[in-house]
Amino acid sequence: MKVLISLSNKLMQRYLPDPFLFVIILTFFVAGLSLILTDSTPLQVVEYWGGGFWGLLTFAMQMVLVLITGHALASSPFFKKVLGSLASIPKSPGQAIVLVSVISLLACWINWGFGLVIGALFAKELAKKVDGVDYRLLIASAYSGFLVWHGGLSGSIPLTIATPEHFAENIIGIVPTSETIFSTYNLVIVTALFVTIPLINRLMMPTKDQTVVVDRSLLEDSDSFQAATVEAAELTPADRLENSRIVSLVTGFLGLAFLAFYFVNNGWNLNLDIVNFIFLFLGILLHGTPKHFLEAVGNAVKGASGIIIQFPFYAGLMGIMVSTGLATVLSEAFVSISTESTFPVLVFWSAGLVNFFVPSGGGQWAVQAPVMLEAAQSLDVSIAKTAMAVAWGDAWTNMIQPFWALPALAIAGLKAKDIMGFCLILLFVSGAIISLGLFLF
Repeated sequence: MKVLISLSNKLMQRYLPDPFLFVIILTFFVAGLSLILTDSTPLQVVEYWGGGFWGLLTFAMQMVLVLITGHALASSPFFKKVLGSLASIPKSPGQAIVLVSVISLLACWINWGFGLVIGALFAKELAKKVDGVDYRLLIASAYSGFLVWHGGLSGSIPLTIATPEHFAENIIGIVPTSETIFSTYNLVIVTALFVTIPLINRLMMPTKDQTVVVDRSLLEDSDSFQAATVEAAELTPADRLENSRIVSLVTGFLGLAFLAFYFVNNGWNLNLDIVNFIFLFLGILLHGTPKHFLEAVGNAVKGASGIIIQFPFYAGLMGIMVSTGLATVLSEAFVSISTESTFPVLVFWSAGLVNFFVPSGGGQWAVQAPVMLEAAQSLDVSIAKTAMAVAWGDAWTNMIQPFWALPALAIAGLKAKDIMGFCLILLFVSGAIISLGLFLF
């Protein structure tokens, strides 16, 4: 096992480029594949790429806010204390790896946006408290929880098909979450991952001589958020507002009032906008004054550059996949070799492949649903299980697709190649577990 981990890490360190270069390489690869497998012309491929380039602007802004508001909230005195207390529980590197894995899995199952940020922030806090823990594996363990998001309460595909007036309602009707998220096969897969992933992460601990321990001084916040003492008589009206606790309290409670109204009327329905809303207004409240909150935000913004510059390229990539019909061609190739018993597994594998190029659960479902649903009906395979196979495929290859790792990497201050050696092992283990779950249950 140790030899395998060492080899995997060396491969990723040597051959995995920066995530920005990764998406550039993917773009040229998909463009070439589109010219070979579809009847699109070079000019059309360029047109589809440019036409889709800004298609993820809303989502990109949501992801930037997930990172910034989550980071700002975690840097508040209250959350620092909470995370610090939790980080004091493990007494050894192995315990730290298992704990961060479980916390991340649970948080991502509840809500993927929440889990993605909280897991990385907790891992960073553990690195300050636990001697001798490998920082790369700690962050990889935090990111590994993201495997279960599409089988959890915020899974976009099962929630979409459970919502009236979704785009495929005339074909499959409304599919309740009792047949998807809370089905036997899905709960078996989730449970198996909850048990296996922390154990695998623990087994991947490098030998002492190969352990990479981060300098704890690099983990400390660069800003203390303590403004210089100023005599009250010297404060201008603007200064008084910036340092006013009343302003933060009124603003924070206004946000909490809306949240109370929202949950009363919508139930515990956490979407990305609501997660950001919670992070934002709790951050305003817990930092005490507008000045301290804005200082925390300024510190958090530094890590958002990767998201801002890379998401448009992924949107362009998605434009090529969808408009040329390449995603459909790839899906149909898997369907053509399927039988009734192998169909869910092959759908899962095809979704994992498409996820490399269309890293959006909702976008991927829109692309693959027409092909997969028609095939499922012709083979008399469960529609709900087909949808969950696509969902699990979308979550699965995120382990080696750096798109979703960007927020965690920004928080940790690491590069994708630092954690992807561990994630590659997780890809193979989780792929086997999910495939068996879809085939046997």
